[in-house]
Amino acid sequence: MAKTPGDGPLTGVRVVELAGIGPGPFAAMLLADLGADVVRVDRPGGPGLAIDPAYDVTNRNKRSVIVDLKAPEGPARVLDLAARADILIEGYRPGVAERLGVGPEDCRARNPRLVYGRMTGWGQDGPLAQRAGHDIAYIALTGTLGMIGAPDEPPPAPANLLGDYAGGSLYLVVGVLAALHHARATGAGQVVDAAIVDGTAHLAAMIHGMLAAGGWQDRRAANLLDGGCPYYGTYETADGKYMAVGALEPQFYAEFVRLLGIEDQAPARKDWTRWGELREAVAARFKSRTRDEWTTVFEGSDACVAPVLSLTEAPHDPHLAARGTFTDHGGITQPAPAPRFSATPTAVRSGPAQPGADTADVARDWDVPDLMKGLE
Repeated sequence: MAKTPGDGPLTGVRVVELAGIGPGPFAAMLLADLGADVVRVDRPGGPGLAIDPAYDVTNRNKRSVIVDLKAPEGPARVLDLAARADILIEGYRPGVAERLGVGPEDCRARNPRLVYGRMTGWGQDGPLAQRAGHDIAYIALTGTLGMIGAPDEPPPAPANLLGDYAGGSLYLVVGVLAALHHARATGAGQVVDAAIVDGTAHLAAMIHGMLAAGGWQDRRAANLLDGGCPYYGTYETADGKYMAVGALEPQFYAEFVRLLGIEDQAPARKDWTRWGELREAVAARFKSRTRDEWTTVFEGSDACVAPVLSLTEAPHDPHLAARGTFTDHGGITQPAPAPRFSATPTAVRSGPAQPGADTADVARDWDVPDLMKGLE
């Protein structure tokens, strides 16, 4: 298939990102990875909790301008950009963008086709809409945090992957791209309300179905996929590292117990009264060798067993290295853009955007000369 010139399937799409932290920047990075021209509107002084901008890979493939939205001319600069954009993303508390003069009505008065994406934890309405929060609180209310961990221990914090990025960023991206499709078909933009609580709850759709059917118990480590099953979980090895096991299907389970050396325990697969006995046998076997030794044992098999790697180990895994799952750009090892496209390939085209560094280029390319006022 012939490749289309450009830097991904969203080449030509213009996105304005009003700077924030967490899921908004990640969503904008994903759009930028897919080829969109993302202009990040940074505030003077930068956002709170920010890392050194030189290492913030969620700002890769973007360009940055600095606008003080609290200055008299600030909102007009953003509205000039919105007038020329396809998508705008903001992550303020509800009502803040309106008070700043860059809310949906202000922006869409200038550009009726604009897709206005709003990223929050609690959503634009509801009793908690005005409350502060972070990933762990959002996923706590949805029931998803309570599914994770051992029954006799507090649920562990799954970094901020489940709420901020899975339930937040990815749903915002799906939403704005769906709305962009609608806008191009009808000429009418719209507002996308992406709430982390909504997206995270949605991720558990299959579990709710299983719960309703009686196939899932509403308690931790009591089910097939939550660590309750002895052949779906993690086990410590002789060197204090871990192996992950997911041998659910009968044929994969048979290969698993054979390679692990506990074929006598095979009948315990369907007898949940023997799951404790089976777990002890599996744990004892894994403790008898190192992680690398077990990796060699299961290599090339369909036992559905893999080593648990650290963040720094993962890029060196032979499979991930062969696929180029990670890439190095500007001296920073980072995940490569995903997913992959046969006709419109993507790439890390530029490193993290430095605040304000692209003002002149954006002013020229987007035909917004007023961006330069006060900077010349």
